[in-house]
Amino acid sequence: MKKIIKDWLNKYFSDPQILILVFLLVIGFVLILTLGDMILPVLVAIVIAYLLEGMVQWMQHHHIPRNASVISVFLLFIALLLILFIVLLPMLSRQIGQFIQELPSMLARGQNELMRLPERYPDFISEDRIQQMLNFIVSEFTYIGQHILTLSLTSVRGLISILVYLILVPFLVFFFLKDKSILLLWVKGMLPENRGLATRVWHEVNQQVSNYIRGKIWEIIIVWAVSYSTFMLLDLRFSMLIALFVGLSVLIPYIGATVMILPIALIGFFQWGLHVDFIYIMSAYAIIQALDGNLLAPLLLSEVVNLHPVAIILAILVFGGLWGLWGLIFAIPLATLVHAVLKAWVSTITKPVSEAETLAQP
Repeated sequence: MKKIIKDWLNKYFSDPQILILVFLLVIGFVLILTLGDMILPVLVAIVIAYLLEGMVQWMQHHHIPRNASVISVFLLFIALLLILFIVLLPMLSRQIGQFIQELPSMLARGQNELMRLPERYPDFISEDRIQQMLNFIVSEFTYIGQHILTLSLTSVRGLISILVYLILVPFLVFFFLKDKSILLLWVKGMLPENRGLATRVWHEVNQQVSNYIRGKIWEIIIVWAVSYSTFMLLDLRFSMLIALFVGLSVLIPYIGATVMILPIALIGFFQWGLHVDFIYIMSAYAIIQALDGNLLAPLLLSEVVNLHPVAIILAILVFGGLWGLWGLIFAIPLATLVHAVLKAWVSTITKPVSEAETLAQP
């Protein structure tokens, strides 16, 4: 048994570049797990700068100096933030306030509609089953109300955190873009010299993830706009709020679209009951999801993150369990990292990284 374990270790961990790659990954995950809350503004700024870097490089490709490109992209980023806080957030806050105010009347109307079901379909549903459903809905909305009250009681602390983020994150984003080469040179100086395998993994992950994120941003915007237009056309209440969550749900493949069925169905049922308008809104949502899954997503993300659906769902469950909401959002990029590591690891076992590749590190 010892010989089998020893042979396995020699086969898969004898290459020092594999050990360096594993060491770097372990250090990165440990830092995020232990210091993630404290350095969260830095991590958010790194992600935003990573996204904006694509626009900077595009402007440089069109012969615009880097400093001018950085300033232009950063000003565009600030303008988008101002639009978000001046236009969109007030609209969303108004709809959230209206939703809380109208929730009791919506629940009462929904209860009346549900109590009519045993009369219409006595062979399929009973009053006891309806009462159980009502108790469940009331308990869930009571929990949501208590959670909102808890958030309001801690609003001062949350407001301070938001102000800190609004100051620190743009500041960090600007310097991450402006001094990218200096910062990367400093980081590379701290890394081991024999890191050819880690460099190969980084190049593959960088290409895949950058294309994936850019595609997802466009997918969110398009799905949000189409959903908002459709919900407004069908006169669904709180259309902006619901459309926002429908757009963001594409970040969590399969699960996000499935979860959004419940709030849309509840609001549609509370607004219209079992009316033809309720069928229209559910059919419209199904069509939006079908077009997104079969046309929009393949068009924007063709040949990007070529992972099996089972691997994607497993990544969502694992990373969501580890890091909650952030794990769900970044499940696909993290799964891409794991896939690239395993692919490079296996290829190194069969064909070690060449000396020329090692010396050609950036």
